[in-house]
Amino acid sequence: MTNGVHTDLVVQAVNTEMNWTKAISYQNTLEADSTYQYLALGWGDKKFYLETPEFSDLKLSNGLRAISGLSTSAMHTTYYKYIKEDANCKKIMISKTQYHLLIGYILNSFTKDESGRLINVKSNIHYDIGDAFYEANGSYSIFKTCNTWANGALKSCGQRSCLWTIFDTGIFLKYE
Repeated sequence: MTNGVHTDLVVQAVNTEMNWTKAISYQNTLEADSTYQYLALGWGDKKFYLETPEFSDLKLSNGLRAISGLSTSAMHTTYYKYIKEDANCKKIMISKTQYHLLIGYILNSFTKDESGRLINVKSNIHYDIGDAFYEANGSYSIFKTCNTWANGALKSCGQRSCLWTIFDTGIFLKYE
């Protein structure tokens, strides 16, 4: 799924292979609950996420710091009741084996505490009533963006992907 700039991966919140709600609690959101059936996950620069909820909030310093690779990253997770397939949201069918590879890729993107739990970012910033932020591994840069992360996820489970892309366009051209 894309907002025209940033790519998220969307999975069923609960299925036979993974119950995402156990790792990514509804309680870390403002109002999401067990009726929310889908979970979108995206990786990016932590400070950019927290200080730029709208592109109108963009500051040059946040943009430059993000592309430098010198700051920390975060996972942005958003629960949805429904997902509409359209030009900005493509459904991809994968096997159980491929899904397990995707689960591994996603979970390895999160920073975990000593007990193996995902670390929720304590913040009052929310983009939506169903979202929350978590600490993530790696550093965002001009060479590793939210879209290269999503592209890497597709590669990890044998799906069509780009050799490399910093933009969402490259990914979505593969799924027209």
